[in-house]
Amino acid sequence: MVISHKNKTLSTLLATLFGGLGAHRFYLYGKKDYWAWLSILAFALLSLAALAELPQALFITFLIFAIISFFAGLIGALVIGLTPDEKWDAQFNTQSGRSSNSGWTVILLVVITFALGSTALIATIARGFDLYLTGGAFG
Repeated sequence: MVISHKNKTLSTLLATLFGGLGAHRFYLYGKKDYWAWLSILAFALLSLAALAELPQALFITFLIFAIISFFAGLIGALVIGLTPDEKWDAQFNTQSGRSSNSGWTVILLVVITFALGSTALIATIARGFDLYLTGGAFG
């Protein structure tokens, strides 16, 4: 039985782009990962809530869960990207027969992920205060 080598750079990229959907977890743990399926289910429920035109309070609740899932994916990307190669290989590549050498690509992805996450967090906080203080009167 051949054990595939899990690439840290690809895992970081998947977590940055599709971490809210759990794509990196499917890559790392396979189809048996319950957390990945839970995130897919949450995205499907959010999509159905948007299509069903639910009351605004319920839609905002689903939207908050989607935002939390997005930020969890970004945090996952940072954790994966900043894991040392030796520890990565010990956790995911024990029987692949190869060792990881991430290089600068994964560091560039970590910087992009941090910039994206901090920008999204500031925008989310600003919009939250706008909704709280003005009732959303400015947008």
